[in-house]
Amino acid sequence: MNSDKNVISIGVIIDGDSRIGKEQEVAMDIAAKNYNNTSKNHKLALYFQNSTEDTLRAITLAEEMINVQKVQVIIGMHTWPEAAIVAEIGSKSQVPIISFAAPIITPPLMKARWPFLVRLANNGTAYINCIAEIVQAKSWKRVVVIYEDDGYGGDYGILSLLDEALQDVDSLIERRLALPPISSLHDPGELVFEEMLKLKQTQSRVFIVLQSSLEMAIHVFKEASKVGLVDTESVWIIPESITNLLDTVNKSAISYMEGALGIKNYYSERSKEYQEFEAQFRKTFSSKNPEEDNRYPGFYALQAYDSINIVTQAINRMTGMNNSSSKTLLREILSSNFLGLSGHIQLEAGQLMQKNRVLRIVNVAGKSYKELCSWTQQRGFTTILHAGQSGNKVAGSTECFRGVRWPGNLDRDPKGWNMPTITNPLKIAVRSRTSFYRFVKVEYGQNQKPYKYSGFCIEIFEHVHKLLGYDLPYKYFPINGTYNDLVQLVYNKTYDAVVGDMTIIEERLQYVDFTVPYAESGLSMIVPMITEESAWMFMKPFTWELWLVTCAILIYTMLVVWYLEREPNPEFHGNWKLQLSTALWFTFSSLFFAHREKMHSNLTRLVMVSWLFLVLILTSSYTASLSSMLTVKQLRPNVTDIQWLKNNNKKIGCDGDSFVRTFLEKVENFKPENIINITDEYKYDEAFANNSITAAFFELPYEKVFISEYCKRYTGFTPRNRFGGLGFMFQKGSPLARDVSKAILRLSENAELKRLEEKWLINSQDCSNNVTSSNDTESLDLGSLWILYVISCATSTICLLISIIKRLKSNHRRENLPPEEGNGTPSDERVWNKVLIFAKQIYIKKLDNSSKEQDVTNCSSRSGHVSITDSPEHSQEFASPPKEVHI
Repeated sequence: MNSDKNVISIGVIIDGDSRIGKEQEVAMDIAAKNYNNTSKNHKLALYFQNSTEDTLRAITLAEEMINVQKVQVIIGMHTWPEAAIVAEIGSKSQVPIISFAAPIITPPLMKARWPFLVRLANNGTAYINCIAEIVQAKSWKRVVVIYEDDGYGGDYGILSLLDEALQDVDSLIERRLALPPISSLHDPGELVFEEMLKLKQTQSRVFIVLQSSLEMAIHVFKEASKVGLVDTESVWIIPESITNLLDTVNKSAISYMEGALGIKNYYSERSKEYQEFEAQFRKTFSSKNPEEDNRYPGFYALQAYDSINIVTQAINRMTGMNNSSSKTLLREILSSNFLGLSGHIQLEAGQLMQKNRVLRIVNVAGKSYKELCSWTQQRGFTTILHAGQSGNKVAGSTECFRGVRWPGNLDRDPKGWNMPTITNPLKIAVRSRTSFYRFVKVEYGQNQKPYKYSGFCIEIFEHVHKLLGYDLPYKYFPINGTYNDLVQLVYNKTYDAVVGDMTIIEERLQYVDFTVPYAESGLSMIVPMITEESAWMFMKPFTWELWLVTCAILIYTMLVVWYLEREPNPEFHGNWKLQLSTALWFTFSSLFFAHREKMHSNLTRLVMVSWLFLVLILTSSYTASLSSMLTVKQLRPNVTDIQWLKNNNKKIGCDGDSFVRTFLEKVENFKPENIINITDEYKYDEAFANNSITAAFFELPYEKVFISEYCKRYTGFTPRNRFGGLGFMFQKGSPLARDVSKAILRLSENAELKRLEEKWLINSQDCSNNVTSSNDTESLDLGSLWILYVISCATSTICLLISIIKRLKSNHRRENLPPEEGNGTPSDERVWNKVLIFAKQIYIKKLDNSSKEQDVTNCSSRSGHVSITDSPEHSQEFASPPKEVHI
C-alpha cells in the first residue's frame, strides 16, 4: 500500500443480482460511508464487480481490480470455487483476499498455497453436528440428502462430514440427490419434478437440503409438494444459506416450505450498533431496491458490514507505521479481534474462529417462521439466547421441539418414513413352511389361497398392533423359503417386515433391523431318557453321610442305655455279651417302637424321649422320600456330553433351514455328514426311534415345545450358547421396529408374553408336573436334621454324666461309713463280707445240685441242732444273707 495516498481501494466481487448480493452491497456502502465520515487520515473507495454470469469470470475481475483499480484488498466470493480462484491470483499479486466462503474440510497445505487468503466464514462442523443431533433427538434412522452441486466437487467434504456424524448417532444416508447448478438449467422445474418422483420410491421421509441456492431450494419444495413429499410423516431440514434468507424470501415462496426445520446463525438484534445499522440499511436498501418487499438486513448483510470493519481497523492500527506494505496490512487483518454485528470476529490461521458458536433452530410456519430454541456444540439444545445471556439447558430436546408445526399439520412427531396406508398396507412376509407349527401356521383354503394365520408369533404381533397407538394397515404374504431368504426379501425392500420365529443374530443385523426379543433363544441338546433301576434304591432316601451319623448315634445311645440300666434293670444282667445284645436290641427295636423291655431309671427314660423323637422324624422322612422315589419313574439321559457325540461320530438332528446347522458345523465343529436335516417336529421322534440320530439340537423356544409334547421320553440340557432371541424383522432404519419394540416391552411388563408362551409353547397337562430326572427327588442330607442329632447326643451325654456322678458319690459314702461293732476295722469288714458272699455262692450251687431232696440234714459241727422244714418259706431263708450265729 502506498502511504502517500489517503484513499484505500477495496475491490468487491459479489452476485449483485441476488438478494444476498444486494444486501452485501448496501451493507458495505454503509460501512465505508461511516468510516469516511469519521476518519481524518484515510478514505475508502469500493469497486463492485458482478460475478453472476460465470465463476471463471472471477479471474478476469480480480486481475482487472488489481492491475487497473490498484485495489489493496479484495472482498466477496460467496462460493468456495470462486474464492479459490481469486485467492490464487491474490497470492501471486500479494493482495489480501477476504472471502465469505470456506471449504468444509480445510486442506493441510492451504496456508502455504494461499498465504494471502482470509476466510471470513465458519467451517461446517457445527452446522453438521447440529443436524445430526436433530436426527438423533427424533430417532430418525435414515435420511435423504439433497444438495446443489457447485460443479467443482466441493460438496464431497460436507457429505463426508454428515455421513460420519449420522453414523455416530446410529443413522445413515439412504440416498443422495445431487442437482446441477440452477444457472446451467433451462427448465429447473421439470428436472426437479422428475427427481422428486424418484425420491418418492425411497422409504425414508427425512430430507436434508444440505446446501443450495435460494432459487433451487424454492424449486425443490415446490415440486416436492406436488408429488406429496411435503406431507404427513415427512421431515425437511434446510441449510444456513436458506434459513439466513428467510427474512428476505418472498412470502408466496416460503409457503412451500411449510413445516420445515431450519438452522440459522445467531446474532444479537438488541445491541445499539445493530439498531443503528438496521435503520440505515432499511433506508438505503429501499431506495436502491424498490422491487424488494422485505427491507430488513439478513446475516450476510451483517457479515459484509463486518468485513469492511476488519479492513478499516487494520488500517487504523497501521497509522504511523513506517512499513505499510501489503504484508503488513495482511498481518493486521489477521490480528482482528472484536465484536461485530454478525458475532465475535477472531481470525486464526486465516480462518474465522467462533469457539462458542450459537445456531438457532427455526420452524417455517405459514408465510413466516418462528424460533424454537438454540444449539451450541458444548451444551446442545438450549433456550433462546439474547445478548448477555448464556441460555438454559433444555431437558433433552423435548422442550425445544414442543411447538413445532410439522408438514401436513401432524399433531405428533413424524416417523420420517413412508408409512403404510389402506391402499398401500405394510407387506409382512410369513414363512409358510415351519418345523414347529405352534409358532406360525398358515392354513389354505380353496385354490390354495391362504385364509388363516395363527401361532405364537402371529398372536404376539396382533397384540402388539393394538398397542401401537396409531393405525397401521398390514397384510400377510406366505413365503416358502428359508430364513435367509426372508432376510434378503426385506433387505431388497420386496417386503416391509417379517413376522415369525426369526432369531436375532449379528450377521442379519447388517441388512435388517430387529425389534427387542419376545422370546429368549439358545442352543439346547435333546436326548432320549432311559429307565434307571438299582438294587440299592432303599438306601437313596438318605445320603451316606446321614446313614453313618445315624448308625453312630444309635451305637452311642445303646451304650448310654446299657450303662444306665445294667444295675437297676435285671433284664440287663448276665455276661457282657448278653448285656450288650440286650442293649442293642432295646435301642434298635425303638426304631420301630417295638421294644418291650421296661426302663428302671428315669435318666434312661429321658434319653429315650430324645432318641424316639429323632427316630420319629427319621422314619417319617425316610418313608416319604422312598415313596416319592418309587412312585416317580427314575429316568436319566443316555447322553450328557456334547464332546462324546463328536468323539464317537454320532448322528445328530437339527432344522437345516435355520442357522443352527451352520453353527454346529463352524462353532461346535460337528462333521457335516453327521448332521441330519429334519424339517418337521414329529419326525424327530421317528429319528430317535429308528436310531437315525443320537441327539437333536433345538433353539430354546423349540425345545420347550418338544419337551412339552414328549416330556416322559426326552430331556433337554440348559443351553450353553445364548443367542439374541426371537424378534420381528423390519427394513433397515424403519421406525416401526422401535414402536413395535416398545409395545413388546409393554406386553412383557404386563405378563401378557408369559401367558401367550404358556398358551402356545407349554400347553401339555401331562407334563405340567412331570419329573423326568433322577435328581428331581434329592436324598435327605445331614444339614436338614443336624439339630435333632445334637439334641439327642447332648441329652444322652448329660444323663450319662449325671449317672456317673451319682455313682461316684454313693461309693464315696460307703467308704466313709464306721464299723458296726467291736474293734474291727473297715478293712476287716470288707474281708468278712467277701467271705460271706463266697460262702453264699457255694451254698446256692449245692442247693441247685440237690434240688429234688426234701430234707436237709444238720451239717453243723457245733452243739445243738437246727431243724429245717420243707416249706417254701423255709426254703427261701437259705437264699437270704446268713444270719449271725452265736457260739
